[in-house]
Amino acid sequence: MKIEKIDHICFVVKDLEDTKRIYKDDFGLIPDCEYVAESEKIKVARYYIGEVAVEFMESTTSDSEVAKFIDTKGEGAFLISYKVDDLSKAMDELKAKNIKLIDNKPRELFGTRYAFVHHPNKLHGVLTELLEGDFDINKS
Repeated sequence: MKIEKIDHICFVVKDLEDTKRIYKDDFGLIPDCEYVAESEKIKVARYYIGEVAVEFMESTTSDSEVAKFIDTKGEGAFLISYKVDDLSKAMDELKAKNIKLIDNKPRELFGTRYAFVHHPNKLHGVLTELLEGDFDINKS
C-alpha cells in the first residue's frame, strides 16, 4: 500500500454554524465547500489548508456515528483520512495482515472511493479512513 498524503482531518461539532462563525471571525477563513452527505448523516464545512483539508461535521440525525461519538466523547478530533494509490489493493493488504476492517468493500462519495479501516478504539480514539480519487462536490 502506498499512502500518498493526509487527505483530510475531521472534527465533530454540535453546532456547525457556530464553528464556521468562529473560524471566519478569528482566522478569516471561509469554507471552501459545504455539503450534506445523506449516506453518512452529516453536514460538513471543508477548509483547504495547504494540501490537507480540515472538515468540521455536524450530525443531521441523532442516530449517526457522529452523534454517537459526540454523546460518548464530546466534540473534537474524529477521523484522519489517508489518500492511497489503490484502495482495493490497500484493503487486501490489510486483510492479509489479519487486520479487521470496518468496511469490507469501498464506499463512494463525490468522486472518491473510501473505506473505514480501523475502529477508533484501536487507534486511540481516532477513526482511520483510506481513500482513493479526488474529492469533487459536483460528483455524486
